[in-house]
Amino acid sequence: MARLGELERAVMEVLWTAGRPVTARAVVDSLPDRSLAATTVLTVLSRLEAKGFVARDRNGRAHHYRAVAGREEHVAALMREALDTAADRGAALARFAEEVSPAEAAALADALNEAVRRREPGS
Repeated sequence: MARLGELERAVMEVLWTAGRPVTARAVVDSLPDRSLAATTVLTVLSRLEAKGFVARDRNGRAHHYRAVAGREEHVAALMREALDTAADRGAALARFAEEVSPAEAAALADALNEAVRRREPGS
C-alpha cells in the first residue's frame, strides 16, 4: 500500500469527512491551508487516483472526487502492512495489545470475536 504524504493525507481527510463526491474547488476550500493553488490540489487528486485512493466521476462539466475506501479501511490496511514486516507476528500482536487502552482492548476483543464468529461454518 502506498504511503500518503502530508498534503495527500489532508486531501483524504477532506474526502473522508465529506462522505460524498466533491469537486476539487470544494477540497481546496475545505483544506486548512487555503493558500494552495487549485492546480496543486488537482495534481494531488490525480496522484491519489493513480494510487487507487480516489475515484473521479464526471458530473456535467465538473469532476467530482470521492475516497475509494473509508478512513478505517485505510488504517486497517496500514496496520496489516506494518504487521507483515514483523519477523514474529505473534510477538508484535502481543506488544500491540499491551500498548492499547483498556477501552481499545475491549473493542479489539469484540472485533476479534465477531471475526471468528463470521468465519464459522453456517454463519
